[in-house]
Amino acid sequence: MAVSISNIIPAKVAENSQTTQYTSTGVQTIIDKFTATNYSASAATISVNLVTATDTAGNQNLIVKTKTLQPAETYTFPELVGHVLPVSGFISTIAGTATAINIRASGRLVS
Repeated sequence: MAVSISNIIPAKVAENSQTTQYTSTGVQTIIDKFTATNYSASAATISVNLVTATDTAGNQNLIVKTKTLQPAETYTFPELVGHVLPVSGFISTIAGTATAINIRASGRLVS
């Protein structure tokens, strides 16, 4: 078993439509850190799903629902830390506003 550390979601703006941000291709992924920062002047929301390969993003795999971030707030999502994505599982997000929240995640890839 090989384990490597990875920046699984490089820093990017979260979209306001349900979007796959990372897929655990050929490995299992352990989420170590997931960060969101509201860079706008207004409160903004984000939701996060952890989805298996045989499913789609929906209420059945919603981990964080409409987390509100105040202007300039950063949140580190302890709800996601330690979760394991199976092979072909993925992280999907949806932001309430298209240009308000930056996200980034890191984790361990296990093959």
